[in-house]
Amino acid sequence: MFSEKEFPVQGQPPQGSEKNVLPSNKPEEEVTPSGIPFQDNDDAVNQEGVVVSDEDSNASSTNIFSDPAVAAHYVSVYEKAHYECRHVFDPKLDWTKKEEKTVVRKLDWHVCTWACVMFFALQTDRGNLAQAIADNLLKDLHLTTNEYNVGNTIFLVSFLLAEVPSQLVSKKMGPDRWIPIQMVIWSVVAMSQCAITGKKSFFATRSLLGMLEGGFIPDIVLWLSYFYTARELPIRLSYFWTTLSATTIVTSLLAFAIFHLKGVGGWEAWRWLFLIEGLITLSVGLASFFMMPASAVQTKKWFRPKGWFTTREIGIVVNRILRDDPSKGDMHNRQPVTPRRLWHALKDYDMYPLYIIGLIAYIPQSPPNTYISLTLKSLGFSTFNTVLLQIPPNVFHIIALILLTRLSDYLKERTLVSMIQNVWILPCVIALAVWPDVIKNAWGTYAVVCVLLSYPYCHAILVAWTSKNANNVGNRSVSAAVSVQIGNVIANFIYRTDDAPLYRRGNRDLVIVNVLAIAFFLFAKAYYVLRNRYRDRKWDAMTEEEQNRYIHDSKDVGSKRLDFRFSH
Repeated sequence: MFSEKEFPVQGQPPQGSEKNVLPSNKPEEEVTPSGIPFQDNDDAVNQEGVVVSDEDSNASSTNIFSDPAVAAHYVSVYEKAHYECRHVFDPKLDWTKKEEKTVVRKLDWHVCTWACVMFFALQTDRGNLAQAIADNLLKDLHLTTNEYNVGNTIFLVSFLLAEVPSQLVSKKMGPDRWIPIQMVIWSVVAMSQCAITGKKSFFATRSLLGMLEGGFIPDIVLWLSYFYTARELPIRLSYFWTTLSATTIVTSLLAFAIFHLKGVGGWEAWRWLFLIEGLITLSVGLASFFMMPASAVQTKKWFRPKGWFTTREIGIVVNRILRDDPSKGDMHNRQPVTPRRLWHALKDYDMYPLYIIGLIAYIPQSPPNTYISLTLKSLGFSTFNTVLLQIPPNVFHIIALILLTRLSDYLKERTLVSMIQNVWILPCVIALAVWPDVIKNAWGTYAVVCVLLSYPYCHAILVAWTSKNANNVGNRSVSAAVSVQIGNVIANFIYRTDDAPLYRRGNRDLVIVNVLAIAFFLFAKAYYVLRNRYRDRKWDAMTEEEQNRYIHDSKDVGSKRLDFRFSH
């Protein structure tokens, strides 16, 4: 098994590169990705040698900007980029752990919580189709299973094609402006689904929703990265993606109530579902115009005259982010990604192991999740039971997701922990493929599907991992948009009408894809370990003078920098 060694970001020499350092018997100190030592003891000692409580100890003891030359270099970088927070950049600022905890709590309340609310709105409109078909939408619109697949494919392809353009618009306008605009427009389309009458209108609304919702998730991830460190981001993203399952639970209960409106106004219940849930999304979209500041220094508005933070807290928010990753200040938050930056990001082959994982790792669970309503209906469950039976796997999914992300943070390991997702899924898809006695039993089938859909979702880890390895705001914004949608398009063609209702062939294909996903996790681990060792050798072969010259003068950016080490 490989072990991960975290390295600081560009501007700070890699660990172990110092020249002429005398050996020491002191055990090597465990560090965070930013080089800050972990404190295992409850107390710390200040500069005067006085024992102070852990809460009052210095939270910024390791500061890459303590080197005046490094600080001067980044002052120049931030000024040249017109970085919006550059006026509060302070290489000498210190703060305590207690102060930092207070700041992070405020960020969690204002930033992370509202990100989850917005994701709730997205998933409400994106996921209610599965509930609508439980109310015989396909029969009412005279659609076949294959036409349902085509509609989902149109949505996914539109979503995929919109992601990079949406991300570029977001980078120019700012996610604080673009995301609320997206939400308001797509909520109108979502409500209009109550009026669809057949295949053409079904396909049209699927396409419009995909185009308008595409880019939302990478836009949100980029916005969150402005406020959280590399170590904090995966945990916050785990909360973000638990919203997906929480939304299914809430909307399942809501659908149970809405389905009792069947016949009111001469409408089918699924028409009321689209209308009411679209109105919910519209309200969240309108509120988002007031709830999303562009950055930590821009929280004061006419409707929020005091802002979120004190002057000192603003300094802590900004400087702790920059000390964790100085590259977060190399672009203004209204600065567009140029075609040249886009091209450089897309040809960054070091990011492709993560893109391949994103492509195939989520395929095995996608068809069972998409078809759960149709599967339960075909097994004889009523409309109301079909809706309610989707709640238990989502509850377990939330628990497993949070535990997986916490395990990754505890072990400081990304690849092997993320791989647990596909190790979990493998026996379930094998069961669906080869155990006919289970398949023929309604509750047995439900039990297998329930366990499968309770899988520990690794996407929060993967997104933060991709963001960290991009090591550049421009690359980060583009890499976030290279998402799992291509894999979802592929997954949409695995379950076919001629393979219904057991989908034996499709499930055998899922077994193969799942094994490939596990193999690519192992490949990514080996790739990044070897790439880091290669850079270690090149870096250690340089003199100290050459290293310093490279740090300050090199034109390499992002993950291409020789003094950058990939996380794995």
